[in-house]
Amino acid sequence: MVETIQWADAGVVMIDQTRLPREEVYVTCRTYQEVAEAIRTMVIRGAPALGVAAAMGVALGMQRVEGEFRAHLDRVCATLAATRPTAVNLFWAIDRMKRLALKLEGQPHDQIAAELVAEAQRIREEDIEINRAIGRHGAPLVPDGKRVLTHCNAGALATAGYGTALGVIRAAVEAGKKIAVLADETRPFLQGARLTAWELQRDGIETTLITDNMAGYFLKRGDIGCVIVGADRIARNGDVANKIGTYSVAVLAKENGVPFYVAAPLSTLDLSLASGDEIPIEQRPASEVTHVFGVSVAPEGIHVENPAFDVTPNRYVTAIITEKGVARPPFEETLAVFAQK
Repeated sequence: MVETIQWADAGVVMIDQTRLPREEVYVTCRTYQEVAEAIRTMVIRGAPALGVAAAMGVALGMQRVEGEFRAHLDRVCATLAATRPTAVNLFWAIDRMKRLALKLEGQPHDQIAAELVAEAQRIREEDIEINRAIGRHGAPLVPDGKRVLTHCNAGALATAGYGTALGVIRAAVEAGKKIAVLADETRPFLQGARLTAWELQRDGIETTLITDNMAGYFLKRGDIGCVIVGADRIARNGDVANKIGTYSVAVLAKENGVPFYVAAPLSTLDLSLASGDEIPIEQRPASEVTHVFGVSVAPEGIHVENPAFDVTPNRYVTAIITEKGVARPPFEETLAVFAQK
């Protein structure tokens, strides 16, 4: 399985997801500023992976302290936090690393640096185990002998390994279920076409690529057993922010009586937000819409809007699959229980 991100003596090593599937290239970030730029430019993406990257970025930034300890720590954390606003795992990981750094303040610098590296590596390993647990809980929900529709990429590339939505699919296949996957291309950044299709093809899982506007056609035909997607932030009431286009798929699934599942770790849950209306939505550059691999596909000067995410109201969500189990409506009650476990 692909190694999304690792800590190495030279720095933070990650696969460059902007170059897949044409090239499999790994980049090494030697400073926390380079990690931040990799996050901002989507060299690495996917909520859990962003959390791991942010943790490693903090550890990298604290290898050498310039000036006063707390001021330097604040500067490192603020730089990483300013990269992408929607995925809450990013902020969760930064906060976890910052709390540890403050707890260690006053200890020898070598000890602080080493313990922060160890903590970042723990976050990475925990994420892989969490994803496998999500897969185990979600696999029984996947109907045998049916197709599964997914949107964007919530696989190993979006995590430290194994994946959330794709982790459920992988676990179902490992359990012996005969399933095939329909992967939405996921315009404008084409994560489904470039990343999900690439991952599943490497795994030998039968996968068919479709354009986003084909989802309704296949859902109406009746051969899709369920939809499984990931999440970038989940509000207290179960509203889900995920890649733009997810809301449309959820509405189509409900119209056609197809279960719509969200697979995400509890670190994606933001109990501070009452509903999805409070989730900040990242706006991406216009060039992602007007150009494909550098080739213009729109008239010059055309006005563009490019929200990276949308929010699916909880009424369209059949269940949320977490590492602690499967949460069902009313989500405000069930998610709160899982968060306390």
